[in-house]
Amino acid sequence: MSAPTSSNTDTDALIASAQRTLSTQAQALANLASQVTDEFAKAVRMILDSKGRTIICGMGKSGLIGKKIAATLASTGTPSFFLHPGEAFHGDLGMIQAEDTLILISYSGETEELMRLLPSLQSFGNPSIALVGNMDSTLAKHCDCVLDISVDRETCPNNLAPTTSTTMTTAMGDALAVALMECRAFQPQDFARFHPGGSLGRKLLTRVKDIMHKQDLPVCSSNSNLKDAITVMTQGRKGVVLVQEQDTLLGIFTDGDLRRAMLKDSDGMMNKSIADLMTVNPKTINENVMIVEAEEQMLRDKITLLVVLNDDRKVSGILEIYDR
Repeated sequence: MSAPTSSNTDTDALIASAQRTLSTQAQALANLASQVTDEFAKAVRMILDSKGRTIICGMGKSGLIGKKIAATLASTGTPSFFLHPGEAFHGDLGMIQAEDTLILISYSGETEELMRLLPSLQSFGNPSIALVGNMDSTLAKHCDCVLDISVDRETCPNNLAPTTSTTMTTAMGDALAVALMECRAFQPQDFARFHPGGSLGRKLLTRVKDIMHKQDLPVCSSNSNLKDAITVMTQGRKGVVLVQEQDTLLGIFTDGDLRRAMLKDSDGMMNKSIADLMTVNPKTINENVMIVEAEEQMLRDKITLLVVLNDDRKVSGILEIYDR
C-alpha cells in the first residue's frame, strides 16, 4: 500500500472525493428505482402471506446488511431474524420452521456459504426471495422471487470493495419494510410497542397530559385590564395569559398580541380590557392526545404553544413545543 501524498489529502481533494461518492450512490439509487418490477410486489405478498417469520441470510457485508434488514422488519411489524449461513450449516438450520419465508442476500449470487445451503433450503420447501446483482446467477435461478440490486460499478476506486452494492441492498430492504408497513397500516402507536426504551419510546407513548404545565397557570378574567394581564404574563413566564371564566377558555393574550397592539394603538391600549385585545378561539388540544400529534399540529400551524383542554372542554394545562 503506497503512502498518502499531500495532493490527495488536502481539504479540497477530500471534499471532492466525498461528493463523488455521494453523487454516485445517489445516481445508483435512482437507477435502482427503475429496476423495480412486479417481482417486488410478489416479494411483499409472499411475506404478507407468510404465517411464520421472515429469515434473512447472507455472508460478509451482505450478512451485516441482512442483520439491519432483519432488525428493521422486526421493529415494523414483520417478525424476522438473521441466520448466519456458516452457523446454519452446522445446526442452526433447525431454526427454520415450515411457515417461514427466506430472504437470501448475495450480490454475486454465487456466495459459497449460501451455495452449500441451497440444497437443504430447497428440500425444506420454504418460499424464498433472492437479493442479487446477477439475475443469471445460481441463487437467482433457485429462488421463488428475485429482486435485482445490480449496479454499474462500485464506488470503490478499484471497483472491488462492496460500497454502492451494499447501499442498494440496504435500500431494497428498506423498500420492503416500508411497503409492508403500508400494507399493514402500521401506525406510530404500533411502532411504540416495539420501541419502549429511550427517548423515542417515551415520545411515542407519551400523552399531552403527561408533560403539560398544569400548576400556576397564567390566568386572568375577561374584565382584567392590560396592566394586570401583563403582570400575570410576566409572572407566568410563558409569554401568554389565558382569559377564562370558571375554567372555560374565552381566549388568550400573548406577548405577540401585546407587540401588535402597541404598534397599532400605543396610547389608548392601556385603557382597554383584555377582552378587547385577546385572541378568541385559540388553538387547543385535548389532554389525551399523543405528544407526537400535538407536535405535528404545532409545526403545521406554526405555533409554539397550545392550550390543553380536558374531555369537558375545561382548561387543564399548557403545552409548549419544546416540552419533553
